[in-house]
Amino acid sequence: MSKSLSKKVINEAILKEVSEALESLAFGTVTIKVNHYKIVQIEVSENKRFDDRWQHENGGGI
Repeated sequence: MSKSLSKKVINEAILKEVSEALESLAFGTVTIKVNHYKIVQIEVSENKRFDDRWQHENGGGI
């Protein structure tokens, strides 16, 4: 690693965004993209789960 570990590369705003992304999901993924040692993007992908009870109560499935 050529980058000094003593430098702060994650600030409070980034931590807040990551935390909110994680709290918003019941099922899914949070992907953090890094470019030149910096977080440049956060992607949130939500999965919806449908069980048998939901299918029966609402008249069918997908």
